[in-house]
Amino acid sequence: MPELFQTIAIRLRRGVRQLRHLPRVSALIWNAAGWWTVIWAALLLAQGLLPVATVYLTRLLVDSLVASLGRGVSWSTGRPILSLVALMAGVVLLAELLRSLTNWVRAVQSELLKDHIQARLHEQSLAVDLAFYDSPEFYDHLHRAREEAPYRPLALLESVGGLAQNAVTLAAMGAVLLSFGVWLPLALLLSTLPALAVVLGSTLREHQWRRDRTRDERRTWYFDWLLTSRETASELRIFDLGDYFQSAYKSLRQRLRNERIDLVTRQCVAEAGASVIGLVVAGVALAWMVWKTSQHALTLGQLTLFYQAFNNGQRLMRSQLAEFGQFYANSLFLGNLFEFLALEPRVVESKHPVRGPSALTEGLRFRRVTFRYPDSDRLILDDFDLLVPAGQIAAVVGLNGAGKSTLIKLLCRLYDPISGRIELDGIDLRDFSLRELRSRITVLLQEPVRYSATVAENITLGDLGRSQSESRVVAAAWAAGADECVARLPQRYRTVLGKRFAEGAELSVGEWQRLALARTFLRDSPIIALDEPTSAMDPWAEAEWVSRFRQVAAGRTAIVITHRVTTAMRADVIHVMAQGRIVESGSHDELLTLGGLYSRLWKRHSGRAERTSAPPLASEHVCQPA
Repeated sequence: MPELFQTIAIRLRRGVRQLRHLPRVSALIWNAAGWWTVIWAALLLAQGLLPVATVYLTRLLVDSLVASLGRGVSWSTGRPILSLVALMAGVVLLAELLRSLTNWVRAVQSELLKDHIQARLHEQSLAVDLAFYDSPEFYDHLHRAREEAPYRPLALLESVGGLAQNAVTLAAMGAVLLSFGVWLPLALLLSTLPALAVVLGSTLREHQWRRDRTRDERRTWYFDWLLTSRETASELRIFDLGDYFQSAYKSLRQRLRNERIDLVTRQCVAEAGASVIGLVVAGVALAWMVWKTSQHALTLGQLTLFYQAFNNGQRLMRSQLAEFGQFYANSLFLGNLFEFLALEPRVVESKHPVRGPSALTEGLRFRRVTFRYPDSDRLILDDFDLLVPAGQIAAVVGLNGAGKSTLIKLLCRLYDPISGRIELDGIDLRDFSLRELRSRITVLLQEPVRYSATVAENITLGDLGRSQSESRVVAAAWAAGADECVARLPQRYRTVLGKRFAEGAELSVGEWQRLALARTFLRDSPIIALDEPTSAMDPWAEAEWVSRFRQVAAGRTAIVITHRVTTAMRADVIHVMAQGRIVESGSHDELLTLGGLYSRLWKRHSGRAERTSAPPLASEHVCQPA
């Protein structure tokens, strides 16, 4: 028995520690549901008092029935009984009405709270640095927060409400039992201690198990995505990978399922043992009260009152334990949500931001920049220097892994360098506000997003800060070389793209890239940064696009990341990267004369170009409407 008390004390201390989340949860719920929560609390209080009224009315009814035996049936003897029956019926009806009203209020709270928490998750996902998305730990945080957030706060609120409602009823029941003897409330309390130890222990074990298995759960999600996603459907069929990934999913799910069943089995066995102890205590107490009644120390109504009070007391104690277990579990899991919301970005705003230049007069410069990605020991940029004068189109070429794409990420402050500075007209990027800095740059990333929206919406997403006329959208499409493709779509700029929604038209990889370029060109920013803008274009389309690009970039500063020397050769200056540094700079002809890395890249490309076949068929450029 001392060991039982010690175990319960330890687990209670752990449970009390989880109360630290209660103020934050309360604030979360209040911000989402406000006065609905006040109404809900009042309804719970009323429902907590009604069972006590039912117990007392039952006692009065039984005593009235016993007193009326042998007096015959008359209005004078039946009226008190009928009045009590009517009162009990009224209490039952009121309890049902309050229960229905509580369910309705709770449903309203639930919807408001889900939307509020989802908004907080979205805000935090947008606020954290891109570096977090490079970390498996971040995905663990995000998975736990997303999985639990939609329902845990409301579940915690319901647990608190259930605890409060049952506490009101239990206190009244305890007062009733106290009138029969001090030991009865104590017996009621002691009979629930084993169940309390079971609830706390099983809840803590389940929480720890789910926390330890987060990555395995995410892996099952990943396998499920592979098996059901359109992006993977073709390759899974071509290489016959369906059985392989399905087997991997089943194997992992079987292990997780067996572990979960083992947890539940242990919990059920422990709960059964605790229930037996509770039943023994209840049997002893009831036997004692029956003996007292047989000795005429109690009336039949008092025995009924005791039985209902003790039976309801045990039921309420079990309910309290269940509610406490839910409260404990919800508190533990809500720690995951608050851990996620507490993540702090490392790319921070300047305390005193300066105004960005509307047009560059000097240019952009990387000055002795050193950078490595989080959780990596490999330097991507090592004491890197680069100057792009204002109004110049600069191309950056190099082999894969040279660090070319990293330049754009640093320029947009998706990351900050370990050391060195990146400057616009001599001003460190960290001195600008993030929103203003990014508004000064229009970017094409290496893997642009394919939005399931209309063609016009796909383009206008490039600059939502200003209203866009149809002529500007069309001009951006022309500049990107997407106008011919759009002209062949069934509803042109009003055509929905992608296969996620009805009546969608699918594009080829190159056509999606041109649409992303149109989105990039719509924004009238002084700096243009393009990452592999022609990677999905054939050589014939590439030459035409480059000539259009020079018109778009006129008077603006542009940096073009590319592995294609045929794109780079048309830039004002070409910079060649290797091992995190610029190793060659100059025009196309100058670099060929130099005979270095660029010259070798050009010769390799020229050899491939000589073996290139005839121009592609027109069908390769046709959009494919659904």
